[in-house]
Amino acid sequence: MPQTMQNESLVLASRVTPSKRQLQWQKIEFYAFCHFGTNTFTGKEWGDGNAAPSLFNPKKLDAEQWVKEIKNAGMRALILTCKHHDGFCLWPSKYTDYSVKNSPFRNGKGDVVKEVSDACKKYGIKFGVYLSPWDRHEKTYGQGKAYDDYFVNQLTELAENYGEIFCFWFDGACGEGKNGKKQVYDWNRYFTLIREKQPDAVLNICGPDVRWCGNEAGKYRSAEWSVVPSFIGNQEYTAERSQQTDDKAFSKKIDSMSSDLGSREIIDGIKNFIWYPCETDVSIRPGWFYHKSQDFRVKSVKKLMDIYYGTVGGNSAFLLNIPPDKNGLIAKSDVRVLRKLGDRLRAEFSENSAVNADVTASSETDGNRALNVISKDGFWQCGEEDDTPEITLEFKESIRIDKAVLCENIETGQQIESFEIFAETDNGFTKIASGETIGAKRICCFKPIKTRRIKVKITSYRRIATLKKIELY
Repeated sequence: MPQTMQNESLVLASRVTPSKRQLQWQKIEFYAFCHFGTNTFTGKEWGDGNAAPSLFNPKKLDAEQWVKEIKNAGMRALILTCKHHDGFCLWPSKYTDYSVKNSPFRNGKGDVVKEVSDACKKYGIKFGVYLSPWDRHEKTYGQGKAYDDYFVNQLTELAENYGEIFCFWFDGACGEGKNGKKQVYDWNRYFTLIREKQPDAVLNICGPDVRWCGNEAGKYRSAEWSVVPSFIGNQEYTAERSQQTDDKAFSKKIDSMSSDLGSREIIDGIKNFIWYPCETDVSIRPGWFYHKSQDFRVKSVKKLMDIYYGTVGGNSAFLLNIPPDKNGLIAKSDVRVLRKLGDRLRAEFSENSAVNADVTASSETDGNRALNVISKDGFWQCGEEDDTPEITLEFKESIRIDKAVLCENIETGQQIESFEIFAETDNGFTKIASGETIGAKRICCFKPIKTRRIKVKITSYRRIATLKKIELY
């Protein structure tokens, strides 16, 4: 244990690790949101639940086109808005008439959820669902258990009829019902059902597995902690859960939108922690649903790459919304950007120079050798008494790089608090990058440099320091 471990809070935080489902989710990194429904045809962002089902008629809907373009852009999953706040269901739910079964789509025999889930299976990406708890059409909304029964019935339909679902995404929107009362969502009931029906699925945003970044603009933190005070999770989805007495003062100071959720200063004095990693959601357009007037306001490849480096490369996931148009297709303007984005990502990360390195370290533990950072299996872990461990990659010939990728072995927790990267030049080792957290992945970009040696120095960590991967591009 390093000398830097000074208090109980650090020890407790250092022992928090992810669940199996969180580990599997973390590997996805970059995935798509598809907002689609009656709002696509009315031009609204939040429908009021009064749009006629007859408006929904995407005559050229091609879910395979969505999935092929999304996969080609480098994304590994797709989440569909099966029901937004207006209450219109994209599958023929048995529990409401407000669905595709009463629309002209496929002559009333259509099922958008099935078509999208089938396309995801065919092309090898994961499928997830969004089901808004706020329903502006359903008459039982605001009536407590009556609406919860309705919502659980719809959750059951989705969980049982569309194969494996990697994510149930909830935003927690809550509005006034017709009787003027707000619906108090029975989250524990919803979560219990999903754990039973889809045990490997993560519950995102208003859920215990993945938290919101705090904005929808693609902004990200310089230091993103997956280990946070437990009250952060309580704030997100369930106010009725009691908080530990010694955490109450802190819960008034920070929430999911705070810039710092896990540093030493923030967690000092806290005794209860959870693994609650970050997801950053942003739309490729100004709006979340398709609007033709925004065809020329699609985010540039440069903007999307900046967000990618700051999210996927900053210990967060990147959820990019790509809304299909009225025809049921990803619009040409969006396709052009997505294709260029995919080309750019493949070009940027095509050849990992680190695989040919000789690797040494200031210390290592049995079985967790330095060489593991360039192999497919295992990880490196420094010795217990090594307060500032270093790992060095040496090459027979000079390499030219402008990016370094570092990954902790998060199965043993998130531990690294700061690091530095050096490249050897004619004047000795020069610092080319530094940062705070690493977590699942940290991408460091710097000016192109030619070197034969790269050194990664861990300048501060908690209980143990590990690296699962070092990649150089």
